[in-house]
Amino acid sequence: MKKLTVGSAMGLLILGNVIAVFSDALIKVVANDVAVFQFVFFRQLAAVLILIPFCLSMSKKSLWEGLKWHVLRGHIWLLGAVFMVVAIGSMPLATANAIFYAAPLMMLPLAMLLFKEKLSKTSCAAAVLGFAGVLVIIRPSELDWAAISALVVALTLAMNNLLVRKLPTHQTVPQTLMLTNLVGIPASAALMLWEGTPMDWSVFPMAAGSSSFIMIYAATCVIAYRSIESNKIASAEYSGLLGAVAVGLIMFNEVPDWFMVVGTALIIVPMLIIARRKSDKVHSES
Repeated sequence: MKKLTVGSAMGLLILGNVIAVFSDALIKVVANDVAVFQFVFFRQLAAVLILIPFCLSMSKKSLWEGLKWHVLRGHIWLLGAVFMVVAIGSMPLATANAIFYAAPLMMLPLAMLLFKEKLSKTSCAAAVLGFAGVLVIIRPSELDWAAISALVVALTLAMNNLLVRKLPTHQTVPQTLMLTNLVGIPASAALMLWEGTPMDWSVFPMAAGSSSFIMIYAATCVIAYRSIESNKIASAEYSGLLGAVAVGLIMFNEVPDWFMVVGTALIIVPMLIIARRKSDKVHSES
């Protein structure tokens, strides 16, 4: 796969994050009326059915190479999907997304641990301020299951984005996405059976729509993070928050409070400063 420039990778992430907001909106429409594990199972089933035609026309050589990493990412993805339904169904869309966008922040220390990426003093300061921003948004005195669920989602997003680099680079994006969902289906089916709710196929179209939008987001992440180090482009992930605010206001009449505004600023502004400094450094070196 052709390597992207930093600018094009960030543009791709911006597109993916804006599209992902519509997945969240579909989840919010049905979240309080569906069985969580059944809805997640439908999303994964829909993803595999949508992706199979794309994969059939592609080379199947070494398709199962790197299977252990696909299995790991698939189950992390499943965990995040479950907690995402809980978080979005219980919180305003913009608030949930503000916490989700702690993912790029979490990627900084994780990248240092997993890939020995160096953290500057600025990155460390951004991590501290970002953590303070998360605390402002969730207000520890009002910490509940929904806020914890949103933090779990952020952690799963961060881990999955970083683990992209462990996947075989010759595998195509559709193959990568299909394997991520396929390996998680046995676990999601088991959770659905344990849940014990009768099958309601009327929910399937909403699950398929949500899955389609989130697959586009996942595809942009696979392409971007395969090409560029995470600390150079992760700040682009915040673009979807503006979309979440707009969709929440228009579709669900959700008006962000000042806690969300201040907390989001503490998360986003330091990361944007880091991105700007890296961009200036690249320009000066060139």
